[in-house]
Amino acid sequence: METLPESLIRTAASVAALGGLVVDFAPLTDGELRSASELVGSLVGIGNRYAAMIAAETAHRSRPELGRSGMAATAGYLSAAQMVQATQGISHRDAMKLIEVGTLIARAEAGIEDSTSAAQPSPSGRSAAQGSEEDSDAPLWQFPLVAALNSGALSIDGADSVRRALGEVDAAVTLAQLTAAAEELVAGAAGVTPEALSRRARQLRDRLDEQGIARREKQRDDLRSVRMWTDANGMHCGFWRLAPEDGLIVATAFDALMSPRRGGPRFVHPDAVQAAEDLRSDTRTREQIAADGLVGMIRLAVDADPTVMHGARRPAVRVIVTGAHLSARTGHGRLEGHADPVPMSTVERHVCDTGTIALGFDDDGQCVNVGRTQRLFTERQRIGMAVRDGGCMAPGCDRPPSWCEAHHIDNWHRDHGNTDIADGTNCKCHPNEACAMGYLPCAE
Repeated sequence: METLPESLIRTAASVAALGGLVVDFAPLTDGELRSASELVGSLVGIGNRYAAMIAAETAHRSRPELGRSGMAATAGYLSAAQMVQATQGISHRDAMKLIEVGTLIARAEAGIEDSTSAAQPSPSGRSAAQGSEEDSDAPLWQFPLVAALNSGALSIDGADSVRRALGEVDAAVTLAQLTAAAEELVAGAAGVTPEALSRRARQLRDRLDEQGIARREKQRDDLRSVRMWTDANGMHCGFWRLAPEDGLIVATAFDALMSPRRGGPRFVHPDAVQAAEDLRSDTRTREQIAADGLVGMIRLAVDADPTVMHGARRPAVRVIVTGAHLSARTGHGRLEGHADPVPMSTVERHVCDTGTIALGFDDDGQCVNVGRTQRLFTERQRIGMAVRDGGCMAPGCDRPPSWCEAHHIDNWHRDHGNTDIADGTNCKCHPNEACAMGYLPCAE
């Protein structure tokens, strides 16, 4: 098996042979350019593994018990992360990621190597096989991640995403379950972005540790915050961090303000066309419309008559739950447009507050209880497709349902397609262009 240094030498030589100027890539075919991109990606991955190992050793030599004699402190840095950040020219978040993944690699080496072997110590006095005192409890379930890193099947970002997601489970989840989960995620990681892998890891975590869903919801809720300040130009600035349920209320409100700007007024009811066109022709930027909308909503709230009942047009947050779970009051549900589940207590609160819309699905995941013969999809059908598809169906697109248009798989006019959920799909398309899934705009 090729060692890491051998892989570095071979891959670096292949990348160097591509040339050193932009014009060197102009003669390449599309296939050759893609191969070149994959080759550079491999080199970056190898470099990141070296960076992680160096960062982990830097952190070990800068551990708190060494005090002012630690490596980072001696060099004038407040922490190992700050030193890694400065020496590698990366963000603090990326520096911490390298330290944590590099420490994982060291722990795996400590668990795999024979601790009685005559391994040569590093300058810090610690051999790769020995590890450190704080690392003695090696997370064995994470070893498949290290193996995937070493083979190039998993990136640093991918390994960090899986490690963080599966590391949030309760003690009731066994080592065998975590190991099997890590192996499952690694096996399906090829061609998957770190963001998508993180979503898969969180979904698998929630299946393993359903009892922890309420705890994780409480943790997210405790992180909510709003900060405000005035900058040097006298502009009032702000930052908010909201739990998923509250964040979706805000996002839905802004979607109502901005959706016609995200591709133009298509597939809307004829009565709404003029309003959408008026917004689309607005000379303000999207950011300015959002700012004016925010101030407008706050003015309405401040000026509201306390004797008037409000809520008829409030932003909707849809909670998705099976009828069986709702009847038995067990399991969990999900907020539409958000990857993390919510406990049954949150589902029941929404049901009590806003009621339910029943949607029937067959064993193949098709919504079966609604169907229409008219040209445009109804709101109820859009809800069904949103629940089924979860957003845009174009490969690699992560747009939520609120950003999508309803398309006929079989064109309504040309192919006599039916306006029903089985013949519908969600896709986020640009105005006057064909659907990214290959379907023609339904107006044709």
